[in-house]
Amino acid sequence: MTEQPVPPFESPVAARLGGAAWAWAAFQGGRDPYIILVVIYIFVPYLATSVIGDPVHGQAAVAGGAKYAGWIVALTAPLLGATVDRMGARKPWLAGVVAIMLPLLIALWWAKPAGAGLDIGTIIAILAALSALFAYSETLHNALLVPAAGMAKAGSASGLGLAFGNFMSVTALVFVLWAFALPAKGGGGLVPTAPLFGLDVAAHEQDRIVPVIAAVLLALGTLPLLFRVPDVAATGIGFVRALRLAATDLKTLVLEARGHRDALTYLAALMLFTDGLTGILLFSGVYAAGTMGWHTLELLVYGMVLCVFAVAGGLLAGWLDGRVGPRRALQIEITGVIIAFLLLLGNTPSLLLYRPYDPAAHPPIWSGPIFRTAPELALIGCAMLAAVTVTAAYSSRRTMLTRVAPADKIGVFFGLFVIAGTATMWLGPLLVQVTTAATGSQRAGLLPIVGLLVAGLLVLMLVRGGGRYAEDRSAAGSYR
Repeated sequence: MTEQPVPPFESPVAARLGGAAWAWAAFQGGRDPYIILVVIYIFVPYLATSVIGDPVHGQAAVAGGAKYAGWIVALTAPLLGATVDRMGARKPWLAGVVAIMLPLLIALWWAKPAGAGLDIGTIIAILAALSALFAYSETLHNALLVPAAGMAKAGSASGLGLAFGNFMSVTALVFVLWAFALPAKGGGGLVPTAPLFGLDVAAHEQDRIVPVIAAVLLALGTLPLLFRVPDVAATGIGFVRALRLAATDLKTLVLEARGHRDALTYLAALMLFTDGLTGILLFSGVYAAGTMGWHTLELLVYGMVLCVFAVAGGLLAGWLDGRVGPRRALQIEITGVIIAFLLLLGNTPSLLLYRPYDPAAHPPIWSGPIFRTAPELALIGCAMLAAVTVTAAYSSRRTMLTRVAPADKIGVFFGLFVIAGTATMWLGPLLVQVTTAATGSQRAGLLPIVGLLVAGLLVLMLVRGGGRYAEDRSAAGSYR
């Protein structure tokens, strides 16, 4: 459910970027498939349904791991970024993060069904560590954008990175579908008649190979960055002193933001609704797998469909931002997310949009191999709307900050924007974990996500500004 700009080979702007910018973007192309393949659509749903064996307990366990990862990131990521800024060089840190991620990803190969391999606690701990390390990699990668592309072309390089990330994610989904999922059903034509590499479908090796594929792509994406992207010069400041200076920098950042009511109120709203948006990304695959009993083939197709619809979300955000302003656009988008997610939760094998549904009394909608029932198709339709609105909301939230933050402190508020995006990323998983365990229901366990979105929407209504650009400029003096 991420924005998908034009692929890099079709972008005339990208063609003018230098080799260092392409190498910077290539890292995102190697990094992002981890989220799509491992976290959202394939491995984590497999963990919840086949390793843990109970979708409800699986959802609670996954939420618990995400909660711990959120705590780690909230406590360390802002300080890490400020410390690295003080020390200068980024690439050694990034290489170290990747060096830790690779063996952790490969270790997930031994996450066998019914706990026959790694124990569940170890798997959850590995996933929590990977989540924190992924957040660190984002921070360090973003810090290399200007050295790679320069200020003038930073926007183009950023778009190229998004294009690479989404293109490689979809390509990876298609490869897993072609190489493993379809051959497991017999294949034929251009599709192999048996899974490649002799994988054993009965042992779920087609699911367990996904983290290994993510590790290979991450390694391949890292090499161009290490060899082609220039690093920031080292300052010579040692780690301990840099840590002390970083703490002071963060304190100054917060102090400089005081007195700007609307920007600070917006950041409070951002913390709440971003937690809700992230929760939908984290748990949508687990919910679909557990509720509908979907496996690798269904989840792969589900993921590809939603990735395609996410493109429309990016386009919608740009159009709405210009048409009604980012504040109203966010209100529309978050409301759309709430409606889509509530409708999605109303579909189970025995419910169709909350109405009782008897599978025995209704013949299949079509004769295809997957998605043959009305509740399955309804869930996919609701997920399409969620994909569009979630992506649009992620896009509009950045534009909104530029309209409510004072122009002379925009750097300060973008620093706080990053902190706000991670400060409470543990809250959604914690609420999902507690509610799922208390109710014994996947559906009920996900309702706190709706609560976070509603709370963020209500706080957003208190923010002034965020209209169309011309309106904000003319009204700036009246309330700021």
